[in-house]
Amino acid sequence: MRTAVLLALLIVFECPRLAPAQALPGTKPLELKGDLARVMLDGIDKYLTRVTQEAAVKRKEYWKPDYSTPAAYHKSVESNRDRLARILGVVDKRVGATALELVGTLERGSLVAETKAYKVYAVRWPVLPGVHGEGLLLVPTGQIQANVIVIPDADQTPEAYAGLVAESSELGYYGRQLAQHGVRVLIMTVVNRADDWSGNPASKRFTNQTHREFVYRMAYEMGRHVIGYEIQRILAAVDLFAQGEKHAPVGVFGYGEGGMLALYAAALDTRIQSTVVSGCFGPRSELWKEPIYRNVWGRLKHFDDGELLRLITPRSLIVEHSNWPAANAPPARPGRAGAAPGTLATPEFGSVANLIDGVMQTMPDKNAFPRLGISLQFGAWNQPGKESYRGPGSSKAVTLLAEALHTKFQDDKALLEWTQKPNLPDPAPRQKSQFDELVDFTQKLLPASVQKRQDFFWSKLDTSSLEKFQKSQEPLRDYFHREIIGKLPEPSVPLNPRTRLIYDTPKWKGYEVVLDVYEDVISYGILLVPNDIKPGEKRPCVVCQHGLEGRPTDVVNPKETTKYYNSFGAKLADLGFVVFAPQNPYIFGNDFRQVVRKANPLELTLYAFIYRQHQRILEFLGTLPFVDSSRIAYYGLSYGGKVAMRIPALLMGYCLSICSGDFNEWIWKNITLDWVNSYMFTIEYEMYEFDLGNTFNYAEMAALIAPRPFMVERGHNDGVGLDEYVAFEYAKVRRLYAKLGIPERTEIEFFQGGHEINLRGTLAFLRRHLNWPAK
Repeated sequence: MRTAVLLALLIVFECPRLAPAQALPGTKPLELKGDLARVMLDGIDKYLTRVTQEAAVKRKEYWKPDYSTPAAYHKSVESNRDRLARILGVVDKRVGATALELVGTLERGSLVAETKAYKVYAVRWPVLPGVHGEGLLLVPTGQIQANVIVIPDADQTPEAYAGLVAESSELGYYGRQLAQHGVRVLIMTVVNRADDWSGNPASKRFTNQTHREFVYRMAYEMGRHVIGYEIQRILAAVDLFAQGEKHAPVGVFGYGEGGMLALYAAALDTRIQSTVVSGCFGPRSELWKEPIYRNVWGRLKHFDDGELLRLITPRSLIVEHSNWPAANAPPARPGRAGAAPGTLATPEFGSVANLIDGVMQTMPDKNAFPRLGISLQFGAWNQPGKESYRGPGSSKAVTLLAEALHTKFQDDKALLEWTQKPNLPDPAPRQKSQFDELVDFTQKLLPASVQKRQDFFWSKLDTSSLEKFQKSQEPLRDYFHREIIGKLPEPSVPLNPRTRLIYDTPKWKGYEVVLDVYEDVISYGILLVPNDIKPGEKRPCVVCQHGLEGRPTDVVNPKETTKYYNSFGAKLADLGFVVFAPQNPYIFGNDFRQVVRKANPLELTLYAFIYRQHQRILEFLGTLPFVDSSRIAYYGLSYGGKVAMRIPALLMGYCLSICSGDFNEWIWKNITLDWVNSYMFTIEYEMYEFDLGNTFNYAEMAALIAPRPFMVERGHNDGVGLDEYVAFEYAKVRRLYAKLGIPERTEIEFFQGGHEINLRGTLAFLRRHLNWPAK
């Protein structure tokens, strides 16, 4: 018993005194219960759900159709089409091929099979530098009446869609039927959902990401997309088939991933006269649940599937309602992990019909304007007697496609016999080649991005004077906010600060603080107020930010033993600084990452919310009589360091920024395959920001912080980066400050240590630039 009493006494005297719930003067008492970090994240999730629902109405703002003539209509939606091409990453000029290439070897020629009416060849075609499309071509022996590009689902082969293997689908039957009736059929290979090559054999780092996700990650950062690459393969084939003024009409037929690609391709290219979309069309309000390689920046802000119909009108579209393919990521297993969750679910027929009807009702009368020739069909029964499954390739859908292409197609239910036994190519090398080409093309964008950023960013900065420099920053800052971070509306509710005392130490008091941002969305943190502030005195404030999965208590609890933060907030308060430690929403593992998934299709990132939360924090700190609002600094570690690069670049209320444990050649870290700690191999699938690689690396973000003081804190043993790359990127920052005549406002500290707050050089930096203690 005596030991227990002694232990209790030690706890009382060694730990901060937990005080009764008292409010900071001038604020309301905080009565909110539960885990406030969870309340914050759940509130953001609710906000995004609500905005997703509202987007269906607000999308109308982006459409100004002119139905006076078809030509006027096409011109009126041109900006919408351009926007779609950009967010899909269809931005590279194709190489302009003039003919398909035959693929064969001395052992196996390019001729795969033949009948008396058509031949089947293994072919490929140039698309982008080093990138080809590849598949099978069914060529009628007589006159070609039309061209149809068939795009299978990701896990299906061209051989199945040509009716050459036992597991051929209904569409395999119709591919042969079309060829028998004079239609040239090109069946392309689509990057599949296996994970065999998702990694780097040289570094022995592999993941269970599907091949599609693996390409998606690196491409998204560079303003491209695995979807966009495969659309380019389709459109390169269209280029070949649409040569000459009197070319045969061109149509596309796709299922699953292929159906999605067909829909996008038809929306982008008016040369495609008829399209069948199977196993894909439907409402997209839950796009965040689908595999991450379907994530498209701003998709739901501008386009549901219904809006894509507007880009296809008045051409023919057949929506075949068939079961969507299964699309779960390969399971995690020893040596392979990191894939994002995601699955596909077939929508109800009624929701698909309602989506189409909703668009058709907004179109003018058919007599005044040629409306979209749309037909909604059920898929084929692929399993007789099991009406729970419908597959692609119904007779009606194929017949409608053929009619729209003006062919003499008839489903005569008979297939011609092969006159040459099929000699099938091995699909595995072809699949690997299709995957490797996209990886190589994207990796080559990395060195090229240096010049891209030079043209986009640095060439537009005027460094002849500080005044001109700051003026030249503003358009770039606005672009960074709107197109990279995502711009939420101004806070819509009063600040409504609520506080309660949670720490009472000899040198300072600590208060939990909750501020309102939007309905359901709060900002939360802990404020440390030194006890020795004199009446009328105004102190500088340091906003001290935790990292991934962190909490404000990690930063401000003086007895926190974590090796990362070293209680740096509490130490700064001991030295007389006012300190505010926010709770940022990158917490609760996959929960916050799925919030990012919800945000991206709305043209938002998690930083969009962090920006508004910090805007409110600065507003709150500015109301405190003991805080000098002109001397509020930001200091963040790890994920807090990511915030240090982005939020002070936008919020001018921060007078300086310190990035600890994160500054890097950020684009390289995100997409390189040559470093084992690249995000390409980890679970952090939320790291990727669309088109960041061509616009803003960390040096560019620091240039938006300038001419305010900026510092980097870097431990030699910190695994988040390599000293050489950190120094390489920082040199651009140092050069800019020197060019502006203010080299003393920036510095970097390398120290012997790891991923942690050092608080030596940074403390001197804070004292110098915050003038504390006052000289």
